Amino acid sequence: MHKALGPGLLEKAYQECLYYKLQQDGLKVEKEKPMPLIFEEVKLECGYRIDLLVENKVIVELKSVEVLNDVHLAQTLTYIKLGDYKLGLLINFNVALLKQGIKRVVNNL
Repeated sequence: MHKALGPGLLEKAYQECLYYKLQQDGLKVEKEKPMPLIFEEVKLECGYRIDLLVENKVIVELKSVEVLNDVHLAQTLTYIKLGDYKLGLLINFNVALLKQGIKRVVNNL
C-alpha cells in the first residue's frame, strides 16, 4: 500500500486504505473506535478514538508527520492502557521506507 501511494498523503487516506486491506485479508478491524475515559468511576466520552483496532487485540495508531515524537508514543501507550490492550503499532506513513516509520508499543504492566 505504501509503495503504491508513497508518503505525503493525509493520515485519513492511509487509514482508509489500511482498513480496506486488513479487511481484505480476513481480519476483524474496527475503525475510529471510541475510547472512553473512566475517571472516578464515571465513563467520560472525551472524543478519543483509536484509528484501527485489529482482532480486538492490536491498536494501530496512524500518523503522517515529518517525525514521530514522544507525544505520539505517549498517545498510543495511553490508548493501550485505557483499553487494557497489550500491543500497539504506531505507524508514520510520511517516510521513504515504511519500515522506518513503524514502532511497536507494548504495555508492560
